[in-house]
Amino acid sequence: MQEAINIKNAILIVLSALIAYGFGMIPVGELIAKAYGRHDLRKTGSGNTGTTNVLRTLGWLPSILTLVGDAAKGTLAALIGRALGGETGMLVAGLFAVLGHDFPAHAKFRGGKGMATSLGVTIIICPPVAPFLVLIVVVAVAITHTMSIGSLIASIAYPFLTLAFMPENATRWMYIVFAILLTLLGLVCHRGNVSRLLKGRENVLDFKKIKTLSQKYDLFHKKKK
Repeated sequence: MQEAINIKNAILIVLSALIAYGFGMIPVGELIAKAYGRHDLRKTGSGNTGTTNVLRTLGWLPSILTLVGDAAKGTLAALIGRALGGETGMLVAGLFAVLGHDFPAHAKFRGGKGMATSLGVTIIICPPVAPFLVLIVVVAVAITHTMSIGSLIASIAYPFLTLAFMPENATRWMYIVFAILLTLLGLVCHRGNVSRLLKGRENVLDFKKIKTLSQKYDLFHKKKK
């Protein structure tokens, strides 16, 4: 009987991972860019499909929509994982949602960098950590005008914040391992940024240009004349 229950739980966890990966693969940034008339975000700016490239390409509103959409993928995946497989299912689903975003099979495994999706997962898995991650990114970007610096600092801080906020219990180690895995994913996906930072060639955000772009597009996906 116990063996049958274990097999059922394993199947549900695998199912939650597959569903989460599918959520992660949804190209929110590309869909929003197409709605705004940019037919191939991968050939624009950095070629990334995440919030930062949308911000540089289309301005504030499309980038905020991308951020919310990418975060929602992680949130929904974690909720489904928890419903199907409990704590383990939630953590596995959260990880696979980020993997789906970073390495989508339909796009030759070239996706985003997973920061927004990781945030969405964190909102469910360890809610107190989420606002600190946002604060770290906002402060770092405000000071340096460099999104990758904020993302890298938040990635490195993630396991330590998880360690600080997760209560002492039998499953605490799973959350810490999860946070470390997300940190490693974040560092891997930012390896190009790290290289450019070390060479002093990293792109900075041009807020004047972003303001101009933001004024060019309205809420209804139409380019203003």
